Amino acid sequence: MADSVKEGRKLSRSFSGLALLGAVLVVAGLVGLVYTGVATLTSMILFGWLLLIGGLVGLLHAIQSRGTNYFWLGVVVAALNIAAGVVVIRHPHGTAEALTMFAALLFLTGGVFRLVGSVVVRGPQFGWTLLQGAFGLLLGLLVLFDWPHSSLYVLGCFFSLALLFDGLGLIAIGVGGRRIVSMVSDQLGPDQAAQEQPSGDEQKRSDS
Repeated sequence: MADSVKEGRKLSRSFSGLALLGAVLVVAGLVGLVYTGVATLTSMILFGWLLLIGGLVGLLHAIQSRGTNYFWLGVVVAALNIAAGVVVIRHPHGTAEALTMFAALLFLTGGVFRLVGSVVVRGPQFGWTLLQGAFGLLLGLLVLFDWPHSSLYVLGCFFSLALLFDGLGLIAIGVGGRRIVSMVSDQLGPDQAAQEQPSGDEQKRSDS
């Protein structure tokens, strides 16, 4: 019983840690939605460092696998990641502008394909697909018409929303996990106590 109580406490602390991390992400997401320019630069710098670290790790793996057929391919991919990471870290504003343009083009092409596909196919999800296409097309046009000024807030807004929803998900997992652990602990406590309590005949024999 003591072991199960300890395990329950460990699980409860783990879920509490998840909920706390989720709360931090939610706060960061809300702050990022207020200061979208700072969130954009932060996301670009993090993206650059991820590329740089990934390139260095890939280069180490390529060096360890020298002599194989994939050595030069690994070196080239790692060098490209390192170069891209350095460029993104040194020029976060330009990178944000380029990625914003790329996102606008993705929204435009995706919206056009959904609109055309919904009109041509006219499947059971015709209205929903048509609405998605129109929304994607409108969003792409709004971002494109306001470019390059839109690069100051579009990526930061997406980054902040991702933090916000991830944080809400972690909070839900943490709170739900704590409740499940508490329910299981409350249910196992009386059952184990009843199993450990001696029966009436055993109690009589022990008294005699």
